[in-house]
Amino acid sequence: MRFVVKRLGLFVVALFGLSLLVFVLLRMLPGDVAAVIAGTNAAPERIASLRTELGLDKSYVAQYGDWMLGLLHGDLGVSTIGGKAVSAQVASRASVTFPLIIVSLLIALAIGLPLGCAAVLTRNARLRGLCHGIAIVAGAIPALWGGLLLILLFSRGSGLLGLLPAQGFPDNGWGAPLQALASLILPALATGVTAGASIMRYTRAAVGDKASSQAVDMAMACGMTRKQAVLRVALRLATPQLVSVIGLTFAQMVTGVMVVENLFALPGLGTMLVTDVGNRDLIAVQSELFLLAAFFLLLGLVVDVVHRALDPRLKDAGLVSGEVLA
Repeated sequence: MRFVVKRLGLFVVALFGLSLLVFVLLRMLPGDVAAVIAGTNAAPERIASLRTELGLDKSYVAQYGDWMLGLLHGDLGVSTIGGKAVSAQVASRASVTFPLIIVSLLIALAIGLPLGCAAVLTRNARLRGLCHGIAIVAGAIPALWGGLLLILLFSRGSGLLGLLPAQGFPDNGWGAPLQALASLILPALATGVTAGASIMRYTRAAVGDKASSQAVDMAMACGMTRKQAVLRVALRLATPQLVSVIGLTFAQMVTGVMVVENLFALPGLGTMLVTDVGNRDLIAVQSELFLLAAFFLLLGLVVDVVHRALDPRLKDAGLVSGEVLA
């Protein structure tokens, strides 16, 4: 409990520092939001009126205070360009982005865990080399280039096989679940294959290290085959490290998904963020960046707590998962 309270305190401090960083960096960007909204040939009086209306004429301290007060009350502000509540837009876009991330992670686990264990279990040098080659090649493929290849192979209309949609999302969203899921398969494959290669390398290293431990030798001495000992004992012993790796991979996939969303024209958070940055929608961008960064911090907190719960040795060592990985 003391560890959890300490981590929560650090989490709150990190959120505060993060909010300051996002606020300051966005104010350093060139351009004027009021001038963008008013138009190129707008009169100075019109621009000044918009600055007052948007609260941009206040001091930076007052603007930061208003923003933080709104965040504490669950108010992310109102988009200066579209005039819609940022919270409603984020919720709508998150219903596309997070299912895409989950499907991508499931694909990555389906690739990484079995192939990683297979690379440890096989005694065939050629098969081990094949697994190693797959990990290197798949891990080196950029998500954008991989997405383009998938479009050329499997997309309807322009692809060779024409199996899956490659652009857009159903207008009624998850009201048509099969269509919505079909529109996420190709972008999920584009990010999941690369992440799966990373998980495969970590699985092979972690399970391979535990496979040569005394615990596995004892299990085999008790009557288990090598395959049973590796899958039942070594894999279980490697679970804390794998949980940390999977959690960090999940966080990394957020950025990869944002690139893929634009390629596949999905109305997700990535597309929203790119559009708002291009429109200089300061209020929307600062809330979106803060939420994404807060998600990374929250995920790190969860990984640390789960890692400590799975590995009792950390209670005595006073370590967290990030230190173990380092």
